[in-house]
Amino acid sequence: MKNIVLSAEEDSIEAARRRAAAEGTTLDALFRRWLAEYVGRERQADRARAAVRELQQMIATNGRKFSRDEMNER
Repeated sequence: MKNIVLSAEEDSIEAARRRAAAEGTTLDALFRRWLAEYVGRERQADRARAAVRELQQMIATNGRKFSRDEMNER
């Protein structure tokens, strides 16, 4: 695991430490969780984009544009 240094207002850090303690955790654990979620959102978006590309390859329209009525048919 690699260490990093973050800067913030002292009052904010102390308030965040108190809140984390009240939640039974630490700022370090909260930051690691936030970082994993932050990176995970990009990975999830990448998977979604890949799924859309895959679906687009399955649907062949040969360049045909659909009318509004055709697109809204159920």
